[in-house]
Amino acid sequence: MKIDRKDDDGITILSIDGEIDLYNAPDIKDIVNKLVEEKKMKVIIDLDKVTYIDSSGIGALISSLSNLKKNQGRLKVCNVSGSVHKIFTLTKLTNFFELYDSLEDAKVAFS
Repeated sequence: MKIDRKDDDGITILSIDGEIDLYNAPDIKDIVNKLVEEKKMKVIIDLDKVTYIDSSGIGALISSLSNLKKNQGRLKVCNVSGSVHKIFTLTKLTNFFELYDSLEDAKVAFS
């Protein structure tokens, strides 16, 4: 898994490429924890290039959302498709996360 970080007009975008599993899911939590420390409270996680996510990955996303909310931050998730979307639907997380079809839609939702 590879995570690219980009700051765009006060919004931090984390683009994830690859599989999110037990071995690398903690990396997501670590990055979001650092963002909270840096007072970067508007975060988008772009899952466009994620091919697989397991329960550890879901847990890392939930933990990241909770951490941001606890500090008055917001997290949006975009480009959830295929088998990853199926996992979000089966676990009923489509109601828990703010999901957007595109990165642009997620950015606009912060305004």
